[in-house]
Amino acid sequence: MIRKVKTSDAGDICRIYNHYILNTRITFEETPLRVKDMVSRIRETTKRYPWLVCEQGGKVIGYTHATRWKDRSAYRYSAEAGIYLDPGYTGQGIGSALAERLIGELGKKSFHSIICGIALPNRASIALCEKFGFTKVARFREVGYKFGQWIDVGYWEFMLKPPPRRRYHPPVQR
Repeated sequence: MIRKVKTSDAGDICRIYNHYILNTRITFEETPLRVKDMVSRIRETTKRYPWLVCEQGGKVIGYTHATRWKDRSAYRYSAEAGIYLDPGYTGQGIGSALAERLIGELGKKSFHSIICGIALPNRASIALCEKFGFTKVARFREVGYKFGQWIDVGYWEFMLKPPPRRRYHPPVQR
């Protein structure tokens, strides 16, 4: 079952995310999050962006959310997306189901583009993005440093719909 996140999901989300912090290069965070920190992130993020969880037997086994791409106001129609799964539930289509729902949620709002940053190499995340029509647009070399090694990051984008248009009114000739 995929549903909107609740703050009561923060413990399960921390369990999932902290695994990636402590054991992988997928996230560039290096310090595990506390539940209260995740509650704050959920509250702040969901003011504008969707955050969804996949629940099985009362336990969150994966989640996805969108966040602000950049701080400047002209970026307000772009969102960055991420998906994290409990390691015991990968390869079962859960990531695809979460991605499809997140794209749908962002499409209902005023967003124009979705951006995914992927620490490289990461075949599974690349395959998921490209399955949904994301296009690789950039590769930044050695921009992260974790576990004693430099990490490249690739960026993929997906265009949702045209940006809002303002009517052009030519200057009045006098």
